This record gives sequence, structure tokens and C-alpha cells, in this order.
Amino acid sequence: MMFYRKSVSFVAVLALALMASVAAFATESKDKRAGRVYEPLNLAILIQDDLTSQVSNELGVTRDFIRSLPTGSQVMVAYITSGSLQVRQPFTADLEQASRALRMPVSSTSVSPYNPYVEVIQALLKFEATSRNKNAVLLISDGLDTSHGFDSTSAGTTLALERAIQHANDRNVSVYAFYAPSVGLTSHSRLAASYGQSSLNRLARDTGGKAFFQGTSGFVSFDSHFRRLKETLNEQSTRVS
Repeated sequence: MMFYRKSVSFVAVLALALMASVAAFATESKDKRAGRVYEPLNLAILIQDDLTSQVSNELGVTRDFIRSLPTGSQVMVAYITSGSLQVRQPFTADLEQASRALRMPVSSTSVSPYNPYVEVIQALLKFEATSRNKNAVLLISDGLDTSHGFDSTSAGTTLALERAIQHANDRNVSVYAFYAPSVGLTSHSRLAASYGQSSLNRLARDTGGKAFFQGTSGFVSFDSHFRRLKETLNEQSTRVS
């Protein structure tokens, strides 16, 4: 009887240890998978040039993200400024070179684009149709289209936004968006910030991407955004495969 009890106790302890190991392995695997992107990307990083100066503090984590992309990835870096797309680095497989193309935004209303979605369309035209990589845009913007005035009732339904969605889908490009306030309206008006976020969310949702926000007031950091972006990209790759 004593031997039987010891045997049962040993089996129970062994089972508990095995369960703990499996749980730890699963957690570790999830953490590792969330820690970097697994599948190569063709990624265009677009930064709105009139965003607040706090965005400059996020250049380091943005560079780290670029450098962490898997071999075979191609990255373009461009700025949305004064109604034009300033490409500082065309698509390149040299991730270090792409990371060095980042610069601080001008953070002035003198370079406000008034409509970031026109420049998004310009960037979409630069994707090659023959690549086997997943195509993606990372748009860092306040999302606010004031080219025809500020009308909160039309959030997420402007003509330029509709065209950007159509062009992205035609070229099989998913758009991911980080919201950041500009030095203009979205820094002073929660309504304007909400309008911009609604438009970014529509663009991302309707192109198979995702938009990331941290509320409509103030600015924190992109750390959590990049962590969630990596998780999202890996989850989508798993579903596709």
C-alpha cells in the first residue's frame, strides 16, 4: 500500500511538472514569436512631416523595428510633406541603410499635407507586382484630411481615402497605421483627433491591416504599437500558411 501511494504521488508530481514545462514552453514560444516578424515584408514606412516633435523620440524604436525584419525584407522610407511624397530611401534590402534614412519630422504647419491619403496613393504605386513577399504600408499620421475643410460627419468617407483603399486592394497592400497628433488641429481638438483616427481605422480595416491608437489626447510612445504590430503580422502569416 505504501509503495502504491508513493507511485501515485510520483506520477502526480511528474504530471504537474510536465504541465508546467508545456505552459512555460508555450509562453516562451509566444514571446519569441511576438518579439520579431517571422515572414519577409515589402514595407513602406510613411511619416507625416507635421507631426508633433515627440515623434522624434520614437526614431530609435522605429530603427530597431526596421533592423529586426527578417532577411529578404525590403523597406522604403518616405515623408508626407506639403502635398508631396519625399522618398528618402527607395525600396532596399539593406535594412541598416533604410533605418538611417529616418529623420526627425519638421513639426511645423508649413509642411502640413492637408490630405495624407493622396501621398499614400503615390507610395502604393512604388510596390512591385512581382514580389512574393507580403506588401505593407506603415503610415504614421494623424489621419486628418482637411483638403475640403474640416467636417467631422465625413470621417472615414472622404474621396481620397476611398481611392487609397481601392489602390491598396488593387495592389494587394495592407496598410497599418500609428496615430500621432500633428502640430495643427489634432493637437488641440479631440474631435479632430477622433476624425483622424476614424479615417486611419477605416483605411487599415478595409485593406487587411490594423490601426493603433493611444487615446485622442497627448502622446506616449510607439513601443507598444510595434509590439502589437509584430504580433499582428505573425498572426496573419500563420492564418495564411
